[in-house]
Amino acid sequence: MREFLPKTEGEAAAIIRDQAARGAALSIVGGNTRAGFGNAFAAEATLRSCELTGIVAYNPGEMVMTARAGTPVAEIEAALVQNGQMMAFEPMDHRPLMATDGEPTIGGVFAANVSGPRRFVSGAARDSLLGVRFVNGKGEIVKAGGRVMKNVTGLDLVKLMAGSHGTLGLLTEVTFRVPPRPKTEETIIVSGLNDAEAANIMAAAMALPVDVSGAAHLPLTVSWTFLDNQLPEGAATVLRVEGLAGSVAVRAEKLASAMRRLGSVTRLAEAESHRLWREIRNVKPYADDTMRPVWRVSVAPSIGHQLVAALRLEAGIDAYYDWQGGLVWMRMEAEPEGELVRRYIHALGGGHATLLRATPAARATTPSFQPQPEAVALLSARVKEKFDPAGIFNPGKMG
Repeated sequence: MREFLPKTEGEAAAIIRDQAARGAALSIVGGNTRAGFGNAFAAEATLRSCELTGIVAYNPGEMVMTARAGTPVAEIEAALVQNGQMMAFEPMDHRPLMATDGEPTIGGVFAANVSGPRRFVSGAARDSLLGVRFVNGKGEIVKAGGRVMKNVTGLDLVKLMAGSHGTLGLLTEVTFRVPPRPKTEETIIVSGLNDAEAANIMAAAMALPVDVSGAAHLPLTVSWTFLDNQLPEGAATVLRVEGLAGSVAVRAEKLASAMRRLGSVTRLAEAESHRLWREIRNVKPYADDTMRPVWRVSVAPSIGHQLVAALRLEAGIDAYYDWQGGLVWMRMEAEPEGELVRRYIHALGGGHATLLRATPAARATTPSFQPQPEAVALLSARVKEKFDPAGIFNPGKMG
């Protein structure tokens, strides 16, 4: 397949105009670290943003950064660490799970709305996005939003591009918030709880005035895979506290004291805590060099363990929980069982199930994204037609 690697926004626009005139489909990618994700589709060529690189503007005092879409995430993070700042949404690195190589790009992060463990308190990637530049399906360069947080010009358009997976346009530049990085962190581990007990404990922890910024439950089937099997024996319910050292010490002790009434408690200091949450974020238990199907399921926090329990009556499944139980990472032992998964989600009150990893054969019969209600699907189709009238951007990837 032919590959286009434009070095400028104008060059990218010219390529898109030519492809649109011929009705030739393009696969839109950044670093291609999520290769294989999404519904299968045919394209004549690949258009990559990985040559559109560089931090365009960054004044740490403003807590805002602008970067070209192909800029490696590693370059962004290095600049932020140097200035004591971060991307609050903790973007996942998909390479271990998807068995891909390449370099994650900042444009890819926002195009896929990649969000990690802090999502349930700090928002998703799209909530940090302030402005974008992109090329639409007519080859027109579009700018929306801006660098000032209170500037709402084009706000809806900015949010629309986040999570569109390259189906509406080629992102060329993004502007996003970069808040201060916590000075330190600590994780409280409550051992030996079952899934239902852990859901209750996490809810109780969130109700305490200690500002928990991470809440996950790692059942016995996966807990041994974290920190090289150095977690306490049994299931682990893990709760993170971040901030200034003195504040973290006080809040962590208050949280640990409350949790001791409910189970056996141990504590992880900064280095081990940081590593644990990185492994939770990157789905380490299922980065197993297989193509066994992996689902990313978003439901109400109180529903996650109920969904897993119901599915286990009919299918082979392993799972662990993030976002206080609202994000369920599930690995199926055989087939994706998409119809079964989505039927139970609907029966338990609704949510979203995204098939992240599967064999090509399984993808051919299982929609990767949660099917939309008819009215929403019609609206999505109209939006796609406005942005990409020739239908050349990742056609069919999202449905």
